Amino acid sequence: MRKVLLFLLVSFCLQSNAQNVSEYRGEKDKVHNLVHTKLKVDFNFDKQTMNGEAWITAKPHFYATDRIVLDAKAMKIHKVEMDGKALNYNYNDFEITINLPKSYERDEQFTLYIKYTAQPENVKQKGSKAITSAKGLYFINPKGIDNTKPTQIWTQGETEASSCWFPTIDSPNQKTSQEIYITVPKKYVTLSNGKLENQKNNPDGTRTDYWNFTQKHAPYLFFMGIGEYEIVKDSYKNIPVDYYVEKKYAPYAKEIFGGTPEMLEFFSKITGVEYPWNKYAQIVGRDYVSGAMENTTAVIHGEQAYQTPGELIDGNSHENTIAHEAFHHWFGDLVTTESWSNLALNESFANYSEYLWQEYKYGKDYADAHMFKDVEAYKNGQNFDKHLVRFYYDDKEDMFDAVSYNKGGAILHMLRSYLGDKAFYEGLNKYLTDYKYKAAEVHQLRLVFEEITGKDLNWFFNQWFFGNGHPTLEISYDYNELRKTVTVNVFQTQTQQFQFPLTIDVFEGSKATRHKVFVNRKEASFTLPYTRQPDFVQINADGVLLCNVNENKVLSDYIFQLGNAKSYMHKREALLEVAKKQDDNKAFRAMSNALNDSFYLIRKLALENINLINKNSKRQVIEKIKVMANNDPKTLVQAAAVETLGKLTEPELKPIFEKSLESKSYAVIGKALVALYYVDKALAVQKSKALPDEVKKIIATPLTRIYLEENDEEELTFIAGNVISGMYLSQDKNTQRLYKKAYDKITKGNNSEAIQNLVNDIVIKGKQYKQYGFNNVGIELMRQMVKTQKSANKANETKNIAIIQDAMSRLLK
Repeated sequence: MRKVLLFLLVSFCLQSNAQNVSEYRGEKDKVHNLVHTKLKVDFNFDKQTMNGEAWITAKPHFYATDRIVLDAKAMKIHKVEMDGKALNYNYNDFEITINLPKSYERDEQFTLYIKYTAQPENVKQKGSKAITSAKGLYFINPKGIDNTKPTQIWTQGETEASSCWFPTIDSPNQKTSQEIYITVPKKYVTLSNGKLENQKNNPDGTRTDYWNFTQKHAPYLFFMGIGEYEIVKDSYKNIPVDYYVEKKYAPYAKEIFGGTPEMLEFFSKITGVEYPWNKYAQIVGRDYVSGAMENTTAVIHGEQAYQTPGELIDGNSHENTIAHEAFHHWFGDLVTTESWSNLALNESFANYSEYLWQEYKYGKDYADAHMFKDVEAYKNGQNFDKHLVRFYYDDKEDMFDAVSYNKGGAILHMLRSYLGDKAFYEGLNKYLTDYKYKAAEVHQLRLVFEEITGKDLNWFFNQWFFGNGHPTLEISYDYNELRKTVTVNVFQTQTQQFQFPLTIDVFEGSKATRHKVFVNRKEASFTLPYTRQPDFVQINADGVLLCNVNENKVLSDYIFQLGNAKSYMHKREALLEVAKKQDDNKAFRAMSNALNDSFYLIRKLALENINLINKNSKRQVIEKIKVMANNDPKTLVQAAAVETLGKLTEPELKPIFEKSLESKSYAVIGKALVALYYVDKALAVQKSKALPDEVKKIIATPLTRIYLEENDEEELTFIAGNVISGMYLSQDKNTQRLYKKAYDKITKGNNSEAIQNLVNDIVIKGKQYKQYGFNNVGIELMRQMVKTQKSANKANETKNIAIIQDAMSRLLK
């Protein structure tokens, strides 16, 4: 599962992250083991229900038993039989307890037949921040009323929602083979796990597709996807790799997903375990409840995967998610966490695969920048007190957070660094080989690495997997010029004591000597030699250790660090500090030099922070930025350069902005329109209105800025559809302020169409993020809109209030 991180404002009334420690949550007891699951299903689109028949083959795990309990949520149960004979059962809307005809011994198999109706709209279990709903089976536009989206059906099983559409033992420590007969109208294609064995046309205009999956996997990985898709075919070796996309995006499917075969090859190579399944398909689902899901051989992605060439030229924003789900086919699908408490065995590895892929495909700078972003997201959340492996939590959904994902990936990076690549990858191979088609816990991972390396790793796993937090280091230095040594003093300020390897670079000029030390006390000192007085000492020089570092640095230190540090993290830190002191000539020169950095994100960051106010004395730098605006190899850097030049509001720069409007990059076009607006308003407005609607949607924020400044009433209807996302889902405070201004303008105005678009979006977001309390926020927003309309308007007041009140009624349903 690749979560979607939502950066919501405090007014969202988010659920508390506090842990309820009243109940221990370990592995679910295995009373029975699933053996095989056979399903036959068809759908009532109008009622949003599914007619199902299930044949569940199981056996007692150890103890003899004469009853079985299956998870089955919000279903109508019509029949429960064995060998054609009815069985007695009790059903409480969550579990069905079936009395077997006799007591079955260990490993004695039996097959149950259950006829049922799945009613996903009646499911009562809640979702999480990562998976926003948990009803298992989803009908998208089932009656075809909404002409903005297709009719689709898809499923989402994680964590325990597969039991919303078929009876099963819904636990990650179960493994079963499966076969599914899916009957749908002929116009739809279907996707499920395993191989499409055959298709049969029926006299009533439907078709039945038979999907067969002969290997074993957990019930939460079962999948069905149904809709009008084009199937774009690809392959890895002799394994089909297919992309199920809406017709509109078929021309771009290989640009979006085409790296998949190389990912499968790369992950097979580093694990030493060949891709273990018979196909790899990916489908895009509308209104999907998360980022993506690793259903075995049948991955589903949210519609954010869809991108056009104008976006893809800036970089495939979904590529890390594609890698994440691919690696899950080893870590999660082949070997599965035995319990949600051990979720790190799934998600930490999938998270780290994003780093591994970036490092392999694009280089260490790209990977380090990605890791930095992940670590910052972990640090900036309410995560310090959470263990990676947690046996006490309020709800299983709470496990899907920045600890299980981001921190877990960083911990694996530290483990790889400590053990070395050879031992790390041999350990992965042994773990995957020993536990394939089984469930595992973190202790088993530790024992594998100990067997491979001969090292005791209890200390590492106890503090990182079974502990919480990370070290905060206070650093000081003592120089001895007679002995030519520098003593680095490390003091841990957090409550608990960590032990860890630490890299220290001692710079003599631009030459760095790297020292590797091991910190095993709260206070530790390391004396390091030098030839001449060091210019700089870099702590955590390789950026591997998950920690905070506090030390007293002056401007000259940061200038040196910016020019000489080896890792992205340290360059970024230095650049942001140097940017604060650009009145100093050396600082400004360092910022200017950063524009030449080999890594594009440093160039982009320098452009975003360089100060050109005294432009007459900085003409040489401006000339450099003008070249970058049209010629930097990275379009995102070009966009940043255009934006920086735009702040100068100089008419002589108009040709650069006009040329940028010819770019294939939507990011460049958006920045160029705003820059052009401040030197030629009429031309910028003319160019913006000539854009295709799809491009306008993608660059909505810069266009909103222009249209608001123009006081363009005609474009308020366009702006209105983006207001809620801009106010509540954006990380950028300037964007939030921009859309708040747009919200105020629309709510005070007479534009009924804009008000209609705004409240429609509030209703959609209110329902989509109901578990965050945004339905209540939406109601309050609309109440305020009614008050504003009553106080601010005469024309259209009655009509506008009726529109708002109708939307409130829809959201309250």
